[in-house]
Amino acid sequence: MNSFEQEVDLCVKLLSEGKVFIYPTDTIWGIGCDATNAKAIDNIFKIKNRPAGKGLIILVDSVERLKDYVVNPSPIAADLIRSAKNPLSIIYKESKGLAKNLTPDGSVCIRVTTNEFCKEVIKRLGRPITSTSANLSGEPSPANYIDISEEMKNSADYVVSLYHDVIVKPKASTIIKINDDNTFDIVRS
Repeated sequence: MNSFEQEVDLCVKLLSEGKVFIYPTDTIWGIGCDATNAKAIDNIFKIKNRPAGKGLIILVDSVERLKDYVVNPSPIAADLIRSAKNPLSIIYKESKGLAKNLTPDGSVCIRVTTNEFCKEVIKRLGRPITSTSANLSGEPSPANYIDISEEMKNSADYVVSLYHDVIVKPKASTIIKINDDNTFDIVRS
């Protein structure tokens, strides 16, 4: 088994090449790719049998990175993220610097990950990664490695070799949408 450092280096290399990987997040096991690579994103939709009209969440490594991918991020976003007790994904009206096929309407849903592995991969890659559950659309989301189907594992280019024996009871992130008047609506709690 690779060390943490080796695994991060390998994943960064693969993502840079447009590959798709299955990895642990701060919520569930996800399948993802470089969020700026349209071809890799198309591959995610194909693997999951997910409708292209249903956008993907992206992960960034810090609140400061929001300005790189969101046009006029709301001033309350950083405060909401820093004060959230559970993982929080926020839908922003207009994205920039990301693949156009990430969402059908140009909006973007972003979560600042707290998972150290994800943070390090994103930091070294220098770009955000997509995050959607590592399952076929409509099937239960895999909370733990053992919950990922063999079909899904075989469809990805790589499966992270760390944390396979960690059993957790994670919760999907809360998703909110910030309105123009800086109020917000809860999309998923």
